Amino acid sequence: MMQPQIRLLQEKRLVGINLSMSLAQNRTGELWKTFMPRQGAVKNRINSDLISLQIYGPTYFEGFNPQNSFVKWATAEVKDFTEVPDGMETLIVDSGDYAVFHYKGSSADRSIFQYIFGEWLLNSDYFLDNRPHFEVLGKNYRNNDPQSEEEIWIPVKSRV
Repeated sequence: MMQPQIRLLQEKRLVGINLSMSLAQNRTGELWKTFMPRQGAVKNRINSDLISLQIYGPTYFEGFNPQNSFVKWATAEVKDFTEVPDGMETLIVDSGDYAVFHYKGSSADRSIFQYIFGEWLLNSDYFLDNRPHFEVLGKNYRNNDPQSEEEIWIPVKSRV
């Protein structure tokens, strides 16, 4: 199956909006429907990519429960926070190691995450780190399209 690249992420500055949700009460569609019409208001962007980011509590993955809540962000990466549109917030993602998976397939197919957490992570030289998880939605991203491509960034720390 798919092997990730282990990459050191340099600090990222993001501007966007966020909502608290759970997998059982998934509000991702609502979040992106709010952000997309306003993304043009985000100035100082580094590129045209969008970033979908999740912040999980420190014990979120210990006893998986689809009712457990987390915060999801719809964002764009910026050079600095000099101009933040009304109604949007800022977030800094600290540098650290990430397992980066190049995923091709529908964003509705969650089996990639079952593989990452159920197989790859358990058999790797890494364990999950308590930092944000995110997906980079670049020029080849097409929501729910089987030909869609994205990068899935999972925060990791070496076991050795």
